[in-house]
Amino acid sequence: MKKITSFDVAKLAGVSQPTVSRALRNLPGTSPETRQRVIEAASSLSYVRSESGRTLSTRRTQRIAVVSEALTNPYYPELVEPMRQRLHENGYRTAIVASAGDDGVDLEALTDGSYDGAILTTTGRWSRLPRDLTEHGVPHVLANRVLDHAEAHSCAVDNESGAQMVCELLAEFGHSVVASIQGPADTSTARERDDAVRRALRETGIAVKRSLTRRATFTHDAGMEAAMSLLVSEPRPTAIICGNDVMAMGALSAARVLGIRVPEDVSIVGFDDISMSAWPHVGLTTVRCDLEALAAGAVDLLLREIRDPGQAPIVTRYPVSLVRRRTHGPANKSAS
Repeated sequence: MKKITSFDVAKLAGVSQPTVSRALRNLPGTSPETRQRVIEAASSLSYVRSESGRTLSTRRTQRIAVVSEALTNPYYPELVEPMRQRLHENGYRTAIVASAGDDGVDLEALTDGSYDGAILTTTGRWSRLPRDLTEHGVPHVLANRVLDHAEAHSCAVDNESGAQMVCELLAEFGHSVVASIQGPADTSTARERDDAVRRALRETGIAVKRSLTRRATFTHDAGMEAAMSLLVSEPRPTAIICGNDVMAMGALSAARVLGIRVPEDVSIVGFDDISMSAWPHVGLTTVRCDLEALAAGAVDLLLREIRDPGQAPIVTRYPVSLVRRRTHGPANKSAS
């Protein structure tokens, strides 16, 4: 038996699919006559998916979709769990929608009325998903991401000052051959941290060399591979700045495999301060981001958008701090 979708409802009602979504969610922009026609079409087709039947009668599902990468990346559980708690405090349930990038998101699942809104944690800089959600009348915010041209409310950390702190630390310890491993260019997090590191290094008088710059995915294995190539290069860097803590863990692994001492031969610094960075056998020097504050801010902005949709996009930045542990030290000039 053929599955009935919102596109079938739209065809029967003689309207667009976004209009169906808005009408079934009782959002602004749809006339009473059109809304009634859509509801009648949906009823005649027995259009019900997940909790959208409840949506027809209550206009609310009390469910929020959190679009996230696989939770095997330790950063995401530390961001998503405080979101879940904050949503629970406000009477909402959380549904994790796995994403392998924007192309991996089921737009129909996010727009069929099953959710009152969405929090996007993996959105790329040029993603169409925020615009698609806007056109479908689905309230949404970005967390840990911003767009080149703001489409929705966003929450992110102050990547600029974080990079400045790291570069000043390395300059303080006499490093002049500094490498950088940053994330994919299509993410705002990677672009901002990469640009900020380059500026901060120049400001502290440290040369920025292409041969000492790598791009990789935000994973341990990618960080390890990139660090391996840097640590066998000439001149060998005396410090490596990593775009996140997971990459930095990979860099630590690379140094261990190659028999290079940390921090005696090379300093390694991360970004995010996930929980495992503080583990005694890791002791990663890193930039601390308050993920609980970031999560709460994203939820609060989303609830505001649900209550009062259509506001001008707000971009909120959260301060960061430098955590000095044991993976940084004075530059070993003889090792470079």
